[in-house]
Amino acid sequence: MAKTKENTKVKKASDANKIIAIYMDYVLQHEKTPRSVYKFAKDNGMTEADFYKFFGSFEGLRKTIWEKFFENSLDVMHKSKDYQNFSNREKLLTFFYTFFEVLTANRSYVLYALSENEQPLKNLDQLKSLRKNIKNYAKALIADGNKDKTVKLLEQSEMIFSEGVWVQFLFLLKFWKEDNSAGFESTDVAIEKSVNTVFDLFDNTPLERVLDLGKFLWKERMA
Repeated sequence: MAKTKENTKVKKASDANKIIAIYMDYVLQHEKTPRSVYKFAKDNGMTEADFYKFFGSFEGLRKTIWEKFFENSLDVMHKSKDYQNFSNREKLLTFFYTFFEVLTANRSYVLYALSENEQPLKNLDQLKSLRKNIKNYAKALIADGNKDKTVKLLEQSEMIFSEGVWVQFLFLLKFWKEDNSAGFESTDVAIEKSVNTVFDLFDNTPLERVLDLGKFLWKERMA
């Protein structure tokens, strides 16, 4: 029985991934979102019911794509025997390196998705689930680090740190979008410098000032 349930779960994940792949190919080929679920399904040999088994709308599908990017990154990291022994700094570096490798493998779609709407903020709506996932990942890192702190005042705020990591991600995302270096080497450098700087600041600077710095850098980059 357990094996049957597992097989069903795998099949559902496979079917959802197929629909995602078809959708990503569609928007890149046509440079627009399908006009209706009905036509999208019919043109690709499925029914509306097939689509709605996994997604409530195209908006929901777009959010799921970013969730898949995140899940794929975690899967890759956790396959490494060394990852569990990394410091929090090394784990965050590994996450950003891995996540941006996943984005690079899907760069054409990501660039399209982040520029589809003329209003930049609307393009960020699809990142809501990703924001939650990244913040939870950052909170887990800090919670783990706080276990070793015997003095309460030395504990780092999970909420502020996680928000700072999210702002850092947005900064790096914009940097990566505009990166013209071969193999996106400049993005790798930006990841290393930003993560090291953030951790150095967290060790020596009040957390509120770190968050203010992140917001300042983001605003400067957007200007």
